[in-house]
Amino acid sequence: MKTSIKISVLAIIITCFSCAKSNDEIVNLSEATIVLSPSIQSNFQETASTVLTEEIAKRTQLNLKTTAKTSSKTIVAIVLSSDKNLHNLVVPQRENNNVEFKKEGYRLVYENNENINVLWIIAADKRGILYGIGKLLRTAKMSEQQFSVSKTLDISEAPQYELRGHQFGYRNTANSWDSWTVEQFDQHFREQVLFGANSFENIPFQDPASSVHFKIHPQQMEVELSKICDKYDAEYWVWTPAPKDLTVKNAPEEGLKEQEEFYARVPRLDGVFVPGGDPGDNHPSVLMPYLENLSKLLKIHHPNAGIWVSLQGFEKEKVDYFFNYLKEEKPDWLKGLVYGPSSPPIQLERELLSKKYKHRFYPDITHTVRCHYPVENWDQAFALTLGREPSNPQPHYYAKLFNQDSQYTDGFITYSDGSHDDVNKVIWSQLGWNPKVDIDNTVIEYCRFFFGNEIAKKAETGILNLEKNWNGSLVENSVVKETLTLWKELEIENPQLQNNWRWQQLLMRAYYDAYIQDRLIYEKTLEAEAYKILANAEKEGTEKTITKVLAHLQKADSEPVAQNLKKKVFDYAEALFKSVGAQTSVTKYNASGYERGAILDLIDYPLNNRWWLEDEFKKIESLNTEDEKLARIEFLRSYDQPSEGSFYDNISSADAKHVTSKTDDAIDFLWEKDGLSRKRLSTQLFQFTPTLEYDELNSNTDYLIRVSGYGEALLRANGKRLRPTKYEKDFEQFKEFPLSKELIKDGKLKITFDKPNEEHLNWRKQSRVTDVWVLKQ
Repeated sequence: MKTSIKISVLAIIITCFSCAKSNDEIVNLSEATIVLSPSIQSNFQETASTVLTEEIAKRTQLNLKTTAKTSSKTIVAIVLSSDKNLHNLVVPQRENNNVEFKKEGYRLVYENNENINVLWIIAADKRGILYGIGKLLRTAKMSEQQFSVSKTLDISEAPQYELRGHQFGYRNTANSWDSWTVEQFDQHFREQVLFGANSFENIPFQDPASSVHFKIHPQQMEVELSKICDKYDAEYWVWTPAPKDLTVKNAPEEGLKEQEEFYARVPRLDGVFVPGGDPGDNHPSVLMPYLENLSKLLKIHHPNAGIWVSLQGFEKEKVDYFFNYLKEEKPDWLKGLVYGPSSPPIQLERELLSKKYKHRFYPDITHTVRCHYPVENWDQAFALTLGREPSNPQPHYYAKLFNQDSQYTDGFITYSDGSHDDVNKVIWSQLGWNPKVDIDNTVIEYCRFFFGNEIAKKAETGILNLEKNWNGSLVENSVVKETLTLWKELEIENPQLQNNWRWQQLLMRAYYDAYIQDRLIYEKTLEAEAYKILANAEKEGTEKTITKVLAHLQKADSEPVAQNLKKKVFDYAEALFKSVGAQTSVTKYNASGYERGAILDLIDYPLNNRWWLEDEFKKIESLNTEDEKLARIEFLRSYDQPSEGSFYDNISSADAKHVTSKTDDAIDFLWEKDGLSRKRLSTQLFQFTPTLEYDELNSNTDYLIRVSGYGEALLRANGKRLRPTKYEKDFEQFKEFPLSKELIKDGKLKITFDKPNEEHLNWRKQSRVTDVWVLKQ
C-alpha cells in the first residue's frame, strides 16, 4: 500500500558511459569556471559553490573558480529550473520528462553551446542543487589535476520519499559522535546530503559530564547542528522523550520548560519526535495532552515544525486508545506517527492511521543483534565477539528490508548510533530516491566518492564480500579469506587512504572476520580433541583425564592462533580512534558500554565451551563416587553428539540442520555479564517458539524429544501437544516428551512450540528454547 503523500517516482535517465576512453567521448572540466544563477539566494550560492569547489579540490587538487560571467570556454552552470537564461546562455528545456521541476529534483546534462562546453546542473530548488552536485561528484572521473564527464551525460532524478534522514545523537552512548567537532559534523552532514539525505535528528538534553569525549558543551552542539542543517537546507529533528512518568507532580511542567528552552535557542527546528515508549511508559491519556501543550510552545518558536509520536512498547489497550483519540479529537497539532522498534506492525499502523497524518519510519540500521533487524544467518562466533555495533555494511540486506517496510510510510529518519553503519546510511538514502536503484552501482558510487575512481570497482567488491562474510556457518565460509586477500591488496596498493576513517573500518572488519574464523576453527578442534580425551576417562581415571583436558583446552590462550591478524585489528582500532573518535573498547577508549561498539573487549571470548567445561569439572570434583563422575563426564562428552539414529540441534545456530524458523524477535543471542557469560555456547542461542522439521526418522521406532531452555516449553509433534515426563525449567535443565511411532508413520516429524502467555514479563524473563534432541529409543 503506497501513500498518496509520496512524491511521484520519476524516471532516471542515465546515459553516462563511465568507461568512455576516447577524448571524443569525454569533456574535460579541469579548467571550468562555475557560474550560478542570480535567482538562487545569495547565501545559498556561496554554500553550493563552496561544496562543489572544495569537494573537487579534495579529489583533484584543482581549484575551480566561481564567477558571475559566462565568458569561459568551459562552464559548470548551476541554475534553477524556473530560469530561462543564464546571462547569454539558454537553459536547456524539454517538453517531456521535466523531472527537474519536481520538488528536490535536478537534471545533470552536458551541452556544447556555440563551442562553449556547459555542464548544467538544473534544479527545482536549493536541495535539488546540492543533489545535482552530489550526483556529479559521484559519477565524474576525478584524479590528480583531472576532472571530466561523458559528453553523453544526461541524468534527471527526483525522490520518491519526501523524508530521508538519519539520526546523529550527540551523546555518550554513540560510539563515535560524542568525540566529534562541529567541523566534522558539518562535513559529514554535507556528505550525507550529497548522497540524497534531507533530514538529521539529534538527541538533546545531554549531561555535559556524561562523556569524556565531548569537544564542546552539548547545548552548544545542539545549536551548531541546527545551524549546519540550515546551511544545507536540511531538516533538523530531535528525539526527545517525555518525562518518564507524567503523573508525577510537576513532571509535565518541568518537561515543557526544558523543551521550550531548547526551542528558543536553536535557529532551525522542523520535527520533534517524542517516543511513546522506549523509554517511558506513559499512557496516551496523559501523553497526548502533554504533546498538545508541547506543540503550542513549539509553534511560538518554530511555526512550521511538527510534533511526532511513536507507539513503541504499546500493548493493545494503549494502541486502541491512541487511534480512538485520533478519530474523535482529530488533532491538528499532531504532524504524524513514527513506526519504530517494538511498535505495532507497520502495515497495521498505516491502515489505522488517518491520511491526515504522515507516517515516518524509524528503522534500526545500526545494530546486528537484540535489535529491529538482526543479521540473518549470523554465526554465533561473530555475535559473541563483534557484538551489537561493529562496522556492518550490508547493502543487499538493507535494500530488502527497505522495500519490505518503507512502502507503508512517507519516508524515514533511521536509528543510528555511530559511524560504523556509514554504508547502510548511503544505501537507505539512495533507496529513498528510487527503491529500485541498482545497489551494486550505489556501492560503486560510494567507493568512487570516498576512495577514488581508480579503485571504486575493486573496493565495491570488497564491501559486498564483507556482507557475504556474515552469511551462514563461519567454519564453512570460504569467502572470508578471499575478502581478506582482496582488502590486503587494496591496503598495499592505496597508502594514500591510510587516514581515511571509512577505509580504516572496512579494513578492520576484514582482518577481524578472518581472525575470528581462524580462532573458531582452532578452538572447535581443541574441543573435539578434548572430548576424545574424555572418552578414556574410565581407563585413566577422572582426575587425570580432567587435568589433561583442561591443559589441552588452555592452548587456546597459551598457544593462540593468527596473532598477526589480531594486531592489525588493534592497529586499525587505534587509527579509528584518532581519525573519527571510534570507541572500540571500554577500557582503552572509554566506550560507554560493551554493547556500544567495543569490539576489542570481546575479541578473544572463547569460541568453544572451555569456560563451561571448567565449571562443570568443578562440579564433578564434588561428586561422591567415581561412577558418578564417569557418568557426568560421559554426559558432557556426548551432549551434542547423540547416538546413531538420534538428532541434536542448537536453536538459532548457523549450522543447525533441522531448525526451519527464523527469529523475528531480534534477541536470539543471550547477553549477560557484559558479554562474559560462562554458559554453554548452545545455551546462549535461542528462539521463543522455534520450528524443527525431520524427514529421516524410523517410523517403526519410538523416540524421546528432549528440550533445554528456560521456562515453559509447550511442545507439539506433528500438531499434537505432547505431555512431558520430565519438566525442568532452568537453563541447562531438561524437559522430556515421549514420541510414539504412531505419530511418525511416514518418518517425518515437525516440532512446534505454542507461545505461553507471558506479555506481562520482560523479554529477558520469557520462556525460550535453546537445544532440542530427538533420541531414538
